Amino acid sequence: MTTDSHAAPFSAPARPELTGGRRIAVVLSHGFTGSPASMRPWAEALAERGYGVELPLLPGHGTTWQQMNGTTWDDWYAQVTGAFEKALGENDAVAACGLSMGGGLVLRLAADHPDRVAAVVVVNPMVITRRKDVLALPVLKWLVPSFPGITNDIKKPGVEEHGYTRTPLKAADSMFRAGRVLARDLHRITAPLLVFHSEEDHVVDDATVPLIAERVSSTDVTERTLRESYHVATLDNDAPQIFEESAAFIARATA
Repeated sequence: MTTDSHAAPFSAPARPELTGGRRIAVVLSHGFTGSPASMRPWAEALAERGYGVELPLLPGHGTTWQQMNGTTWDDWYAQVTGAFEKALGENDAVAACGLSMGGGLVLRLAADHPDRVAAVVVVNPMVITRRKDVLALPVLKWLVPSFPGITNDIKKPGVEEHGYTRTPLKAADSMFRAGRVLARDLHRITAPLLVFHSEEDHVVDDATVPLIAERVSSTDVTERTLRESYHVATLDNDAPQIFEESAAFIARATA
């Protein structure tokens, strides 16, 4: 299966001379039906500041939505976990950052490894939804293979996310099922947490961010509202704010 050229994973070694002498790494995860293209500028900005970076391509992404329909949350989480273990083996501390479903994946990582994830940064994270049509997915996924896509929710003109134009329903059902389990486990998260959310988001509704604030056990939680970006804020007008503030937050959390 041919992989889209925009979907290439990204990796960079830590440069401790830029991070106070310690090797600090960041694992980043893209979102549902997206690819590393949506996270590449963020990954490169962190690498320029001396952070080691691991940005994997999640299974079923970067090829076709039909292939993605044969993958599940467990496959995507295994990829993120593998990147995390690699980074942890090569560095002194590792933070985790995610967009949309990628935010859910790194929150899952922080819940499963509260003593190993040094900090978490999420942008428009997806854990739960108020959408009623999701309740029909367990049946609908066997009748209809896909719905119209959710990519390119970007306010900035001329920017392309390079995601799928269709939403694979079997994969979507897996994501929402896992999100409900994660919602019950958010209390296990103790890492410092920075949450960015767009004031106007046409993909993820307003259910997840308040839930995170209510349930995590982290004593260091910062929330930022993005007023000039839609869902894919990592490629949108507020991207520089995300890059700058996340780098500073990770530096403080890992000092």
